[in-house]
Amino acid sequence: MTTILKVLFFFAFILALGFGFSWIADRPGEISLIWEGQQYNTDLIVAVTALVGLVAAIMVTWWLLRTLWTSPHSVRRFFRARKRDRGYQALSTGLIAAGAGNAILARKMSARARSLIRADQEPLIRVLDAQAALIEGRHDEARRLFQEMSDDPETRELGLRGLYVEANRLGAHEAARQYAETAAEAAPYLPWAAKATLEHRCRAGHWDDAIRLLDQQKIAHVLERHEAERLKAVLLTAKAEDQLEAEPAGARDSALKALKLAKDLVPAAIVAAKAYMREDNLRKASSTLEQVWKLDPHPEIARAYVRVRSGDSAVDRLKKAEKLEALKPNNYESLLIVAEAALDAQDFKKARTKAEAAARIASHERVYLLLADIEEAETGDQGRIRHWMGQALKAPRDAAWVADGHVSERWMPISPVTGRLDAFEWKTPFDQLAGPIEEGSVSEGEKALASLPPVARTETPARPEPEFETAKPKIVQPKARVIDVEPQAKAIEPETPETPPAKPAKPVKPVVIASGDATPAAQEPTVVEPFFGRPPDDPGVKDPALAAPEAKTRLKLF
Repeated sequence: MTTILKVLFFFAFILALGFGFSWIADRPGEISLIWEGQQYNTDLIVAVTALVGLVAAIMVTWWLLRTLWTSPHSVRRFFRARKRDRGYQALSTGLIAAGAGNAILARKMSARARSLIRADQEPLIRVLDAQAALIEGRHDEARRLFQEMSDDPETRELGLRGLYVEANRLGAHEAARQYAETAAEAAPYLPWAAKATLEHRCRAGHWDDAIRLLDQQKIAHVLERHEAERLKAVLLTAKAEDQLEAEPAGARDSALKALKLAKDLVPAAIVAAKAYMREDNLRKASSTLEQVWKLDPHPEIARAYVRVRSGDSAVDRLKKAEKLEALKPNNYESLLIVAEAALDAQDFKKARTKAEAAARIASHERVYLLLADIEEAETGDQGRIRHWMGQALKAPRDAAWVADGHVSERWMPISPVTGRLDAFEWKTPFDQLAGPIEEGSVSEGEKALASLPPVARTETPARPEPEFETAKPKIVQPKARVIDVEPQAKAIEPETPETPPAKPAKPVKPVVIASGDATPAAQEPTVVEPFFGRPPDDPGVKDPALAAPEAKTRLKLF
């Protein structure tokens, strides 16, 4: 750009000069000069041309004299620049070699650069020496060079970075934290220093210091605005959780600030509601939970909402759950919370209806376990209960707080695995993901409902009442005779000869007749129904298959 301006200025000057000469040529005139008694006359154009030539000659003469005067310095500067260029070329080659892991070439180029460039004038030579020392495994020398760089304002950040990496390599986490904090205080725009310092302050619970450092990063434009606001909301929520027991008012303010920065932050809404509950402001607590529920229907929000007032009955909790369902209709979590509240209120019909509707939307472990509880409370059918429990075993797990593969029962501001801020997400664990559902296919919930067995009707058959005849008390013999009455059998004479013969009886199953004065005609045979296909457990009744041979033997004896 500067060269173009110079060229344009040169052409403009030539045009102005030409225009001036033409203007003077169009207006001729004479100039008279009397000097020491002599009079000189000349034309105006000649005088102007001579003046311009004189100025040009003076300028050329001055340039020649200046060049001759400064030529020794110019020569020295030329050779010095050439030497410096060779040194930077060697330095560039050495840095490339260090990056490639070629320690021999890096050390060679470092020595050449030192011979061509002064080390105190070029800090990159120290960097090359430190990299070469790290490649060769000479960590003590590398730490010494990094310490020297950290003392130089020009290379301070680079030296602290090297010391931080070396401290982490040696496991000196406290020293690494100090190096990172020093770098973050001096230069909050350094991502590695700010990240390390922020993670340490979060682990230590220094939420105010972490928020202040985050604000510095935001001012330095290290983080985007939306990202910085989200992280600040997480830090405010963590601070509110720590303040909840001792300072409910401070916890409420911190949680509300977090909700202003991230309106769908569920943990912040729960902490704010708990703080309102400790202040007996149940209306504000419910309103806060409702606002977040509209944006993100979360089970923790639902559970906190239905139990916002500890003295509510099961019916009252059911009404609150139905209000949540009205705010977010036809939603999996809305249907589940109503089903759970209806089960507590013993409204089995509504609980079953809502739970089955939730199962049709998403087939997860929680809905099947709920259906098993409903089945146990309403019907007690073990077959149906086992059906739902089997579906729960096959179904994917419900969503949970997951961060870096770690599944937690509660939300935390940082990951316990990597220390990353705002790492927890509400999602299904990756090892329990359900398979893809093909378009037009029946959902797993529909299949489970279709394969549900009917309620088993376990009715116990009524035992027939035994028929008894009214008779006078008689002496019962210790043993009884078994008579096998066959179709069209002849009358069997009793042992007592005075007893008249009995009439032929219809074919019946074996009966017991007590021996005594009673006659077969006076005592009708009583049919005893067997239990489960076998005769009654009565010592006076025998198996018909065993009794038949014995009866025939007795007939022959008579």
